[in-house]
Amino acid sequence: MAVATVQVTVVDCPEPKALADFYAELLGGEVKGADDARWIDLYLPDGSRLAFQRAPGFQPPQWPAADRDSQQIHLDLLVDDMAEAEAKTLALGAKALDTDDDGGKRGFRVYADPAGHPFCLIHP
Repeated sequence: MAVATVQVTVVDCPEPKALADFYAELLGGEVKGADDARWIDLYLPDGSRLAFQRAPGFQPPQWPAADRDSQQIHLDLLVDDMAEAEAKTLALGAKALDTDDDGGKRGFRVYADPAGHPFCLIHP
């Protein structure tokens, strides 16, 4: 029997509202919280929640960096059409970290959100 369930995934960042807006455009959902709040919630269409917490002095993780700062946490996001998802993701302000350079055989690509957190677009 489980001891607990996930209530929310919280992401440290320098600007909570800006990062919440980025993920709302990427994933859908409703952003709740004042523009200058220390904590902003994103209620996702599937009922789950991401939260963004202001972290003074935030330093983005380095990817890949097994010998330095690790990526700390990342999201794997399932997409139907990799080319379309990549174009929209980059237009929203993400940065490509590791694109699929093997002709589409790998099934995932790595990006950084505007605050520098790595995340993957996954295509089955």
